[in-house]
Amino acid sequence: MGIEKDIQQPNFRNEYQKMGINIIYTANWLNEKVAQILGNEEITQQQYNILRILRGSDAPLSTLKIRERMLDKMSDTSRIVDRLIAKGLVEKNACVKDKRLVDITLSKKGTQLVEKLDQFNDQIDALLKGIDEKEAVMINQILDKIRSANN
Repeated sequence: MGIEKDIQQPNFRNEYQKMGINIIYTANWLNEKVAQILGNEEITQQQYNILRILRGSDAPLSTLKIRERMLDKMSDTSRIVDRLIAKGLVEKNACVKDKRLVDITLSKKGTQLVEKLDQFNDQIDALLKGIDEKEAVMINQILDKIRSANN
């Protein structure tokens, strides 16, 4: 199935335009599939991303540090963290080292949810089942090259 059929656009200005549209379309498609998997837990992808970031950290993180690690750099990290606090999934405490910051940590409930969501990793991986590891490495290199060429 090609991008031309999926978006019903038979012609592109050039292969660069087609590639850009294909990347955007595929990212949106993948986001939607992952959102469907996470939807039963009433958690957004951004919230899940923050929970995973906190689980992977060996120390509490400020919202600034969380934002640096997030996939969606445009998100309002503080607002998302506040929603996670309201759900009891993360905790906020005064930072010992810098009183201007707050430390965000994963709560016990948040840890349990991330562990539960780990069972969906195979489903998420299955979305990319048509790609072998060699192709995945090549695609990662190409995508990294696109971003680094424009920074």
